[in-house]
Parts: sequence; C-alpha cells; structure tokens
Amino acid sequence: MENALTPIDDLGLPARAGGQDPALARQSRGAQMPKRLSRKQKAAIVVRLLLAEGLDVPLNTLDEDLQEELTLQMSSMRFVDRATVKAVVDEFVSEMEDIGLSFAGGLEGALKTLEKSISPATAARIRKQGGVRATGDPWETIVGLDPLRLLPVLEEESVEIAAVLLSKLKVSTAAELLGRLSGPRARRVAYAVSLTGAIEPEVVEKVGRSLAEQLDAQPLRAFADGPVERVGAILNFSPAATRDEVLQGLDEDDAVFAAEVRKAIFTFANIPQRLDPRDIPKVTKDLDQAQLITALAFATGEMGEVVEFILGAMSKRLAEQLREEMANLGKVKPGDGEAAMNAVVNAIRELEAAGEVLLIAEDE
Repeated sequence: MENALTPIDDLGLPARAGGQDPALARQSRGAQMPKRLSRKQKAAIVVRLLLAEGLDVPLNTLDEDLQEELTLQMSSMRFVDRATVKAVVDEFVSEMEDIGLSFAGGLEGALKTLEKSISPATAARIRKQGGVRATGDPWETIVGLDPLRLLPVLEEESVEIAAVLLSKLKVSTAAELLGRLSGPRARRVAYAVSLTGAIEPEVVEKVGRSLAEQLDAQPLRAFADGPVERVGAILNFSPAATRDEVLQGLDEDDAVFAAEVRKAIFTFANIPQRLDPRDIPKVTKDLDQAQLITALAFATGEMGEVVEFILGAMSKRLAEQLREEMANLGKVKPGDGEAAMNAVVNAIRELEAAGEVLLIAEDE
C-alpha cells in the first residue's frame, strides 16, 4: 500500500524479497527514500520523538476521540527508517516555523485566554448564551474553588457523590469541610469514602463534569466575600466604641448573625487568643517600631494583657527597651492609638494572607 509503512522485521531491516542477498539489503539502507505516511502516522512519530526526549506532551487537552485515535495509531506501528523520521521532523519544523500566531480552539479557549481581561459577569453571560461546556479535567476547576462553595455539595448531594468529591480534594481542605458537616452526615460521608476503591476513572470524571457544570451554573456573586466577612472586615478597623455599638445593635436584630460576625472580627484585643506567641517576632520584624510603641503604650491599662503577651514573646532585652520607650512616650491620643493598633492588626492580616502565620479559630 502506498500510504502504509514498509514491512520491517525484528531487526529493523527491510523485509527480504524472495532470494535477495542480506548483504545487498544492508547496502541499500543508505539509499532509502522517505516513505509516504498519513497525517496520523506523522503525528504518532512526532509524539513518540517528543516523549523519547523526556518532554511533557499535554495530550490530555485533546478531545478523547483524538487521544484514542493517536493511541491506536501508535499501537499499530513498529519501526520507521531514519530517512522517513528525518523527513517527518523536517516537515513538522517547517510547519511550526510558518505559524505566526495561534489561538486557543473554541469559545471556551477564547474565554480562557481573556479571563484576566474581561469581567467575570461578561464571561458568565457568554458561557450561558453559547452553552459552552467546560473542557479539560473538571477536577482541576473544582479543587481551585473556594472550599465554602463546595460545602453545599457535601451537605445536599448523595453520600457517594460527596465521598468522591472529598477524595479528590487536598487533605487539609477535605478535613476542613468534613469538620463543618453535622456529626451523622460526616460519619456517613467518611464511610462512603471507604467504598470508593472500585470506582472506575470514567465514573469519577463524569461526577466531576456534572459538579463543575452545576457549580458553574450558580449565580455570579456581586461580592467575593460573604456578608459576615465584609461586616467583620469593616468592624476590624472601626473605633472600639463604634464596633461595640454596632455589635450590640446586631445582637438585638439578629443574634445568630452577630455571633458569626464576632468570630470573623480580629482586633488588637484578640491577639492573645488568636495568635501563636511564636509568631510575634514575624509580626514585629517589619512593623514600624514607632507604631508598635504607640500601640503598646495606648493599650497599657485596659488591654494590659495584650501588651504583656506581645512583650513576653520577645527577647528580654528587646522587651525592656520597648518598655522604656513606652514610658518616655507618655499619654497617647485616642486617634493615634487606634491607628497604631490597626497597623499592628493589618500587619498580622497580611502575614495570614501570605500563609506565614495562622490565626487560631475563636472556638478553638
């Protein structure tokens, strides 16, 4: 056949025609002409060469049909002579050099390219109008979501689906979500995880695809954080008198919401309960010393335990130095003191966001 590979024996030599001298066959190898191949055969050769060089070829981004065709094509091939391989490589390199610009395929590819340039609302509307189906591995999308978006799945879906989801998450994220479930529900989901050993990969992918589409169909939120986090963040940097008054009013209007807000609030007074003393040097290292001295001097008295907690986590020499400077500073104006304490709290929040310190949950 004209487009088929020339039959080759186990030694990689052309098959002998009847009575041909093996020596003549070996001499003819240097004069071999490239064989005519189909595009699938050429693709198989290129992929095989790239893999032989140890390169990562992301074939999983192709459609499953194409992945299957490529695998079947490679399984049907044995040996290819050097002249043919060189011709395929030269053609491949020539085609690559002729490409001036490439675009991601399909509407989803275009949205992926523009995800940082267009608004989330526009992207969601385009997906809805075009009926775009997520491509690639759906679990990569799911594990990258805010864990709290996954909590309703664990609470409302069947325990089998919840067990698959829990198994695909990082251990720390799975533990956090499991801890938010009720005791009976958490036990049923944990037991269902023990039954997932025989689930086929195709089933796991279908579950992931279904969950990804379900989560993608959720209405786009106008705010990244929930109301509890937003109110807590505002009250974090509000004057103490304002914060206490607002919380008192929330207690009267919605005690449950007020309790959640109190948990979200982290102020200067919460430092001993929420911060590990070993993390104090990280906080004070880059903090302006004048602000730290002002905050400590202002807090002495009503929040003396916070001052002692911070100074007690430092070296004795540094703590004595700060005490002297606090005494020399004298009385601090309320506005200056509040601003300095907020600066300390803000430094702790920034370290928490960077993953350098971990705030202890209030209920712990």
